[in-house]
Amino acid sequence: AQATSVRHRASSVLQAVVAACSLAMKLNIANPSTGLQKVFEIDDDKKLLPFYDKRMSSEVSGDTLGDEFKGYVFRISGGNDKQGFPMKQGILCNHRVRLLFKKGMSCFRERRKGCRKRKSVRGCVVGPDLATLSLVISKKGDADIPGLTDDQRPRRLGPKRASNIRKLFNLEKKDDVRNFVVRRELSEKKKKAPKIQRLVTPAMLQRKRYFRSQTRQKMVLGKKLKEDYTKRLSEYRQEQKELRAAEVAKKKKE
Repeated sequence: AQATSVRHRASSVLQAVVAACSLAMKLNIANPSTGLQKVFEIDDDKKLLPFYDKRMSSEVSGDTLGDEFKGYVFRISGGNDKQGFPMKQGILCNHRVRLLFKKGMSCFRERRKGCRKRKSVRGCVVGPDLATLSLVISKKGDADIPGLTDDQRPRRLGPKRASNIRKLFNLEKKDDVRNFVVRRELSEKKKKAPKIQRLVTPAMLQRKRYFRSQTRQKMVLGKKLKEDYTKRLSEYRQEQKELRAAEVAKKKKE
């Protein structure tokens, strides 16, 4: 009876796994050039076969997904398995593993300073157990995909760093970056602009010069103090030497 129950439990688990694997996979496709993304549900496993056993950052042709994707090339950027665990780059397997995470690692956000946490993540190899697969269009095909390549959604916010603003507007070094900040309209009279990061201004250069002069002054003062200490130490040793010599001479006289 016990063996029968164990066999029945094992068969039910196997059926659950097969059912989970046979469910439709969602493809979350993003188009960086237009700023759009769209989710497609793929029921047929044969269409997904070219994606299986491929790693994250691999490029895969989208011809098998259907006629609308003909000529498209996708880059695998990530995904989640059926239980919601995210794929992590660098883990070369197609199942879940438990890793010790610390600050700076992907799939982890530090709650307290210096804390580490062991948590489950999915390997970076694509398999049939994934519920969602994230793709990025790296090469556009012949036909447009409605809601993905036929429209433009401009970025809500412009760049914040000075070098990125220069790159966006193709500015030269003499141009003032502050005149080219992307301003967002809150109302007819009010606009909002980000604070420019890494902006080289006369005040910042003056502050830098001041800090350097302070460091130089401290170095000069330290050098002078060391010289004074060395000089005083040699004088003190000479005085002690003379005192000892005088005591020895006094004892000899006695």
